[in-house]
Amino acid sequence: MLGALLVVVLLVLAPFVLIVLNAVKTPQEYATAGPLTVPHHLSFQGIADFWQRVSFGQKLANSALISGCVAVLGVAFSLFNAYALGIGRVRGRNWFLGAFLLANLVPQEALIYPLYYIAKQLDLYDSRLAVIIIFTAIQSAFGTFLLAGVLAEFPPELLDAAAIDGAGRLRTLIRVVAPVSRPTLGVLFTFFFVWTWNELFIPLIFLISNDNQTVPVALGVLQGERMMDATTTSASALLGIAPAVLFFLVFQRTLTRGVTAGAIK
Repeated sequence: MLGALLVVVLLVLAPFVLIVLNAVKTPQEYATAGPLTVPHHLSFQGIADFWQRVSFGQKLANSALISGCVAVLGVAFSLFNAYALGIGRVRGRNWFLGAFLLANLVPQEALIYPLYYIAKQLDLYDSRLAVIIIFTAIQSAFGTFLLAGVLAEFPPELLDAAAIDGAGRLRTLIRVVAPVSRPTLGVLFTFFFVWTWNELFIPLIFLISNDNQTVPVALGVLQGERMMDATTTSASALLGIAPAVLFFLVFQRTLTRGVTAGAIK
């Protein structure tokens, strides 16, 4: 069993290791030794060339801004909506949850034209704000559907104690429900950030200016328009996935805690 698990881990890590090896090679060494060899000396010229060619620092800042805003706003809207549906038990709760579930099933391709038309009418096209609003709505639909089921099982004793202390609904949400649900909220925040970071289709349509493009869009446009050698291509792949992997590793404890502990302690 352990041997099979080790084989699976190696298969998962092999593409990433191969990208790293080729990203720190010179084009000459890649041409002579091939992609599977270990470089004799480290060369970061491919990484430096790619960074300068696409203004990668700006693309990195755009992706971080959009993903961070979507993660924060998505979790906040999910919490408020789920609080009303899961604990507030508003009339027509099942219909609302069905609508949120349906929103998660609609492909993005079917939403592009109406979203494009609305963005044009509101003068939001080719702006990061438009992408933030769109992804916040998409992610919060999933978050609401998930959290509503969790908060439906929220311990009523805690709510009764808050009511006896004179806490209103908003104060109960902030002081009681949110802290107790922190593990689940942490999981949603991590997923929302990574999902938004990796999105290509909607940013490709809505962010046409070079100054507004995200990392996946910059990688896609560069691969389609310009010829690059293998080492620069590997460097672009490495720089594209490294921030998301780093973020995931930083919040790994939060993710693990949320999965194992659940929303209710």
